[in-house]
Amino acid sequence: MNYRQSYREKQELERTALAALGLVSDRYADVSKIEFYMTYFRRGLDAVLMKRTLSFSSADYAAFHMKCMEDGCTGGGFDLAPMVAGLAKSHKKTTKGKVYCHGANHTFGHASLAYEVNIQYHKQVK
Repeated sequence: MNYRQSYREKQELERTALAALGLVSDRYADVSKIEFYMTYFRRGLDAVLMKRTLSFSSADYAAFHMKCMEDGCTGGGFDLAPMVAGLAKSHKKTTKGKVYCHGANHTFGHASLAYEVNIQYHKQVK
């Protein structure tokens, strides 16, 4: 019973955090769609952990923090919000890069994420 309670509380906290982030349309009025192409890497021989694609419309929550997929990682992850904000501010369409997870795990920089962010903007009526 205690496990269910703590799980429900955790879910409620996550929902509250999502609502606090706001919608994409609220934060970036000119943006109609945001796409992330991501490849998760970990240290070791089998470096590629996962490839993932996410799409956000203007009606979705602006939640651009991706959790670390490495077993045993706590408090880590990858924050792609600054990349989206930079693109939207400069009205550019794409950016690529790599970020590292510095969560609590047995090794520093145990995981990384190669990303490509593409933004589509609403068409301007002249």
